[in-house]
Amino acid sequence: MADPLTTDRSGLDPLGLYVHWPFCRAKCPYCDFNSHVSDSVDHDLWRDRLVRELETLAPRVGGGPERARRLISIFFGGGTPSLMEPETVSAVIEAARVLFQFNNDIEITLEANPTSVEAAKMDAFRRAGITRVSLGVQAMDDAALRFLGREHSAAEALAALESVRAHIENVSFDLIYARPGQDTASWIAELRRAVALEPTHLSLYQLTIEPTTPFFARHARGEFALPDEDGAADLYEATQDLLSTAGLPAYEVSNHARVGHACRHNLVYWRYQDYLGIGPGAHGRLSSGITLSAKTATRGHRAPAIWLDRVERDGHALVDDASIPRDEMLMEAVLMGLRIDEGLTAERFRHLFGAAPERLFSAEALAVLTDGGFLERLGDDLRATAIGRARLDAVTSHLLRHTV
Repeated sequence: MADPLTTDRSGLDPLGLYVHWPFCRAKCPYCDFNSHVSDSVDHDLWRDRLVRELETLAPRVGGGPERARRLISIFFGGGTPSLMEPETVSAVIEAARVLFQFNNDIEITLEANPTSVEAAKMDAFRRAGITRVSLGVQAMDDAALRFLGREHSAAEALAALESVRAHIENVSFDLIYARPGQDTASWIAELRRAVALEPTHLSLYQLTIEPTTPFFARHARGEFALPDEDGAADLYEATQDLLSTAGLPAYEVSNHARVGHACRHNLVYWRYQDYLGIGPGAHGRLSSGITLSAKTATRGHRAPAIWLDRVERDGHALVDDASIPRDEMLMEAVLMGLRIDEGLTAERFRHLFGAAPERLFSAEALAVLTDGGFLERLGDDLRATAIGRARLDAVTSHLLRHTV
């Protein structure tokens, strides 16, 4: 019997919908996402354009009057989507409800910053249809928050978490580690404070320096230094040990959850399933027709003003819309799939490529990685071990150099 979270009765993938809200109150110095600071936003206009692009693109993925395609998740990301008006969130959700079949327990996530959390607004988001909130706490230390350019304090983050939980039960929050001067003892103490809040889901990201961010120039000038490779590895291993013991094991390299609380929308990405992206800069991966063995990559224009104009003119603002060659599909599926604990499953790879994972790579390359303790076979499935996930870039690079 088909897994209801992998294929539906037609044999198609279930679908995820990503909605990008590009505005923030301030730009964080480490952030390279498509986010913009604006003094004013025409919410009525944005509501209209988001719905229009969704209605235009939905027929490409089996959406329309017959609502043939099953939608299992909607994710409002950004930017800071909690700056949206609840009426806009509601309008997008209701448009999606008309266009698609909603899974009975559809997950609808809203990203939020502690500075944009208000109790009345959270209740309105809940009534609009939000079932899950991802809160950008980022650190539980005021000095670290100042370094990261965050506008909230640790106390304000905790108050925001309490406010959200009063209205929406399913709440995740983010933390950033491997910060300048951070050692294992201080990170463990911070993690223990986080665990004491009894989260059902935590996203823990190592601080990286991206070329397009203010941190890049500051780091290049020597204004701060990050932990070296060994120090970062120690922090990662301490994270795995503490959270596994606390009942929050990693189901993905950077994400930890109690049983039943993995982010369903992100699993769509990691399982290399289909997702439709709307909004400025939003990406999509769409199966071509009934077969899963051909996908199209889409991306909307990044600039908010140009995106608005093109949606008004054409109904959408896609600037990339191209078939993905099979070798690139394999690369993307491996890069995504080895991040999660279930790995590259035979069922999924037969749907995508017509063969179990081990038949797509040379026996010699697999032997090197399995004998070295980086990969393991579970029947016909292939997954990264704990050691392999800590060195995932090297593992995937070696595997992908030896495809057959």
